[in-house]
Order: sequence, then C-alpha cells, then structure tokens
Amino acid sequence: MKILIEGEKYPLNDLREIFDDPKFYHQEGQEGTILSVGYYHSFTRTHKKAQLVYMLPKVFMKTNEETVFGISKNSLYNLEQSDTFKHKEEYNWIRQVSVYFYNSLLEFKRRNKSSTIVQSSLSTNLSTNLNEQDYSYLDLLLSFVNFYKKNKNNVLFRHIESKSQQIRKPNWEKTIRKSVPLITKNGQPIYDVYRNKKKIVNTEEELLVYFFSILNHFNNDHKLYLKIDKSYQLIEGRKFKQLQENGLSKLRKIKYRYFNDTLKKMYHLCEIYFSQTDKSSIRNRKEEFISVNNYNLVFEDMVDKLFSDPIIEKKTKDGISLKNLKYNDDGKIIDHIFDYQSLLDRSDIFYIGDSKYYKSDNTAGKVSKFKQFTYAKNVIQYNIDLLNETGTYYTENLRYRDKLTEGYNITPNFFIYGYIKDFKNFDSDELNEKGGIVKSFHFENRLFDRDTLFVHQYKINFLYVLKAYTQFGNRTIKKLRGVTKNRFRENFIDFFSDKNKSEFEFYEFKGGNVKEFVEKNFRKINGKCFLTKENKLILARHKNDDKLNNLITEFKQYEFE
Repeated sequence: MKILIEGEKYPLNDLREIFDDPKFYHQEGQEGTILSVGYYHSFTRTHKKAQLVYMLPKVFMKTNEETVFGISKNSLYNLEQSDTFKHKEEYNWIRQVSVYFYNSLLEFKRRNKSSTIVQSSLSTNLSTNLNEQDYSYLDLLLSFVNFYKKNKNNVLFRHIESKSQQIRKPNWEKTIRKSVPLITKNGQPIYDVYRNKKKIVNTEEELLVYFFSILNHFNNDHKLYLKIDKSYQLIEGRKFKQLQENGLSKLRKIKYRYFNDTLKKMYHLCEIYFSQTDKSSIRNRKEEFISVNNYNLVFEDMVDKLFSDPIIEKKTKDGISLKNLKYNDDGKIIDHIFDYQSLLDRSDIFYIGDSKYYKSDNTAGKVSKFKQFTYAKNVIQYNIDLLNETGTYYTENLRYRDKLTEGYNITPNFFIYGYIKDFKNFDSDELNEKGGIVKSFHFENRLFDRDTLFVHQYKINFLYVLKAYTQFGNRTIKKLRGVTKNRFRENFIDFFSDKNKSEFEFYEFKGGNVKEFVEKNFRKINGKCFLTKENKLILARHKNDDKLNNLITEFKQYEFE
C-alpha cells in the first residue's frame, strides 16, 4: 500500500513505478505533483508487484513536510518499509482512514450521478473505470476480511466437526505405529493425527482452502496481520498464481455442493475474486481507479449532506429558484443553506454557509469572503423578488424585510473548514469557532441594511465528516442538523449580545404608537430598526452613532432569546 497526498511533490521515478498512467500527477523536472485525490490499483506491474495506492486530500498535511500523523509525507509514502512505525497502532488506523476515504468517493459518485448541474462539472473532475455493479480490488479485500472476522468461529467449528466425523472409526494399530502422541501430566497419550480405516471425502474443504488461500494472499500482500487458522492446506506461491488464472472454472465444478448460507456467501466471494483474476474472464482489466481532480466538490457535498435541508422548487417570474443559487454553473456549491429561527424573533431566516477546503491550518482569502457576501446578497434578493411578485417568501414563516421600517432581518453567514487535530478521532465533530468575524457593510452604523453582513468562521473535524458522510443514517443526520443549527444560532446571538464584539447595542421600544414613532423618525432610524413578527421594534445602535442619543429614552435594553 502506498499513501500519497494531493498537491505534494514526489520523485518522478517513484510515481512511474506505481502508476501505469501519468494522468494522476504533473511532471515538474525530476518530480511529480499529485493532481488527483482517490484510489488506484494496478493488476499488472512491470517493475514491482501490484499495490493499493491512495491519494489523500491535502487536509492531511499539517505543514509543508509533516502530515497530521506526525510523520513526513515521505515516511507516509514508505510506510510499509518503516519498521519503527508499522507495528504501532497508527499503522492499522491509517487503513481505517483509507476505507472511509474510499467509501466517501463512492458515496459522492452515487449522490451526484443524476444531478445535471453537478454532473456537468463532474464530467471533468470525477473519473473512474468502475461500473455500478463492479467490485473493486479494495471492495474484495474488505469483503474477505470482514467476512472472515464475522464468521471465523462458525467456519472453524464446521471444519472441526467435519474432521471429527472422519475419525469415528480410527485404525488404532496404524495410528499408534505411525503417530507421535502428546503425553499429559497423568501419562495419558493424546493423538492429534488419526489413521482411518475408511476415507471420507470432505466436500466443504475445497471451498475453504480456496477462501483461506485468497485471504492469506491479501494478508501477505498488504500486511493485514490476520491470524489465519493453520488447519487448512493453503495454496501459495506459484500454485496460487495458477489458481488465480483458472480458479473460476475449478470453483464452478463444486458450485452445487453448498446449501449453508455461510458457505454460499463464501463461494460468492471466491467467485467474484476469480472473475477479476481469471485470464479467460471478459471482465479482466489492467487497472482500476476512482479519482477526483477538484476534491473541494467532494468536501462541499459531504458537508451539504450533513447540514443542508432539501430545497423547495419555488421560482420567481424570471425562472430563478433557490436551487439555481445553490448549484452554480461553474460547479461551485453553497454548501449550507437552510431556513431556521432568526436571531430576533420566532420567524425564520436563511443561514448561508460555504465550506472551505484547505490544508488544516489555512483560512479563507479575500476572494472567498467576497464570494460569500455575493451568495448572501443573491439569496436576499431572491426572497425579496418572491415577496414583490407573490406577496410571500420562500416559506410562510420566513421574513427578510419589514414593511414598516424597511429594515432587513440579520442574515447569518459562516465559513466552515475541515481540519484534523487528533487523527484517531472519528466520533466527535470538534465544531469550534476559527478566527475572527468577517464583516461587510455600506453604512457601518446600519445593522438592518441588506448590505450589512457578518460571517462567522468555524472548523470541523474532517474525519468525523468523512465517517458521517458514509455511515450516518437519515435519523442520525436529522438529529445532527438540529443540534448544529442551534449552535450556529446561539453563537451568533452570543456575538451580538456582546457590544465589544459586535459594536452594537440593542434596544426594544417601550410602548406607544410604533407606526407613528417610525414615520416621525424614519430618516434617523433608517437601517437601524426592525419590527419583529411579534411587533417588537428593535433598535440596533452602533457604538459610534451619536445621532440616536435623543431617541434612546423611548427604548429599554433588549435581550436576545
């Protein structure tokens, strides 16, 4: 097994040794830069034996040279030869990462095959020669290992049972004469080899030998450290190579011997394996791979599956829907877009997020921040167009613009970055704030203005997202969404509740005629007030705004709920 990392440079000769096709890297002098993220396996190597190759995302890089595993990229590449590292727990853990990673590519392929918007971008980004019904080499390896771990006790019991049936009538004279017994403390002989008067053919053993020979081959090639029972006469070396070539025909000769469910499954696994290696098989291929050139699309889809709600197909007169804004023509996706309780009242507002796919310690640049503001403004305009045309928003409870004050509700925005802190942690999201708040405005002192936007920044455990993407069911994902949405809302509320952070103080109109107050002071409070669903007039006063001093007496301190 070889592990490479996207965007990193490796000696060109090493890359030529493991890849039959140079499309996975870009040559730069005597080095090559890995372009793809994915899985690769070659069945025919001219220089060395075939290997599994993983091209992991760049989020696994911590610095320019060190990976999140605490070793250099070169040590990770030569992991099989590292005697000091390969016996540690981390070695087996890396295989676990590889499995989750591989499954994430398959899930991405499954989720996006019918989407015409995403498919247009995937045609140049997602590449594979694995069809829907194909088993990859890695699929087979994992299937054999999982089957063995799950059924080894059952299989061993059946083997012992069949052996015991063969020695019901032992020839004790030959047994004593030709076998060496074990002597107990009491001086009693125990024979582990018996001579039978009558030979009984074990119809199951041939299949067991094939299965465990294949498993042993996987075990030796990939150093899986499986303890395979030595009761079986394994086929190895040159004889196993011959078995790979003609095993399918041998297997089919014994097909009708098996009725037990466990043995039938074992037969099916062996049949699929020999279909891949049999030279006479029409499905034989030289290599197999699944790779993505722009892994940011995969990461975006991973987070989108976990946090975003299904989109309602509600269009404006121009034919624009929220789906058009979410899935852009260039393949970019607004990863998170969901309606949830607003910060001021019990109405709903869209929360708009964008996933950032960088190395673990990097943050978004200026271009990404401007794009996020554009996304948010487009969503606001879409809802305003619906309001102007139909008198309603995307949903009945959604409120963007207050007709009385002409103020705009606060639109929560956020970036979310994948990172890896503990490379053994798959089970906690580690969702935390990252960096400061990014803001954009036309008028600094007008919070309830459509051009005033605040973007929070979060980081989330990439390994948790990787596992959740492929293993979480709908119920678990729904629960995760609810918890996460509430955390986003609470964090925004904490930010605006602290005037030292947000630079705003919030007040609620004490009473009296709200409409009269607004109309009388409209110029002073334009963009600074918003009337909630519960008819509470909220004033947001910037710390540098002295024009509202005379009006504050008519308000009381407002506290977010």
